[in-house]
Amino acid sequence: MDSEVAIAVRDLRKSYGGTAAVDGLDLDVRRGEVFALLGPNGAGKTTTVEILEGYRRRDAGDVRVLGVDPAAPTADWRSRVGIVLQGTGEFDELTVREVVGHFAGFYPAADDPDKVIEQVGLAGKARARTHSLSGGQRRRLDVALGIVGRPELLFLDEPTTGFDPEARREFWDLIRDLAAAGTTIVLTTHYLDEAETLADRVGVIAGGRLVEVAPPDRLGNREDALATVSWRTPDGGWERAESATPTALVAELAARFGGEVPGLTVTRPTLEDVYLRMIGHR
Repeated sequence: MDSEVAIAVRDLRKSYGGTAAVDGLDLDVRRGEVFALLGPNGAGKTTTVEILEGYRRRDAGDVRVLGVDPAAPTADWRSRVGIVLQGTGEFDELTVREVVGHFAGFYPAADDPDKVIEQVGLAGKARARTHSLSGGQRRRLDVALGIVGRPELLFLDEPTTGFDPEARREFWDLIRDLAAAGTTIVLTTHYLDEAETLADRVGVIAGGRLVEVAPPDRLGNREDALATVSWRTPDGGWERAESATPTALVAELAARFGGEVPGLTVTRPTLEDVYLRMIGHR
């Protein structure tokens, strides 16, 4: 296995009752990157991730995660992989410190629980019982449990579902800090702005296959897409034009209007536009 690759998948296949959930998928995730896996419900995203985590058997294909086949995981391999599910469990009567300390005991070289609690922004809640935590604080606790074993690779499943905007952005800062420390992160999310903000690369799954992998700003040739320039006309209507040279077009409009162009907007296809096209949404 290439030492620069954390996850290598070739021709991965998994079917349920004769229906292919994953159909010949190939994927590489580089060490140290944040990789976002996008796809609609039923596309094979969850099945793929569960196979990578070692919780689901594949029918065929070659899979290596940190150099190990996850279908035959060892205790050492498990200690190198962190998983943050959509809900870790209920520990209502335990304090944050007790829960993190308990999970630290599962790993041979766990991080200091107090350090981890501070790292995820819960130092002020270390003695609080978990039932008193807000939704965002509970999610931070989930991350603490996922990273207390000092994982090389961290799986994050829909990490900010149900967060308010402020909590989401605080959580994004935490993910950036983990990535800056060298942790490889595989992120699944339905929030495309989250993928665009956090991911070095994104992969789109549709119909059990990986449609494309690219940096968010290059997915679906976004960087080469025509820009749409819109402006308000003197009679109060609207005009718009697509252009490969929007700056030149705006300059022409400015000359035509003698300065400011009323209602001027310049837009390119968003990640959401490209994603919806890739998965066949009309």
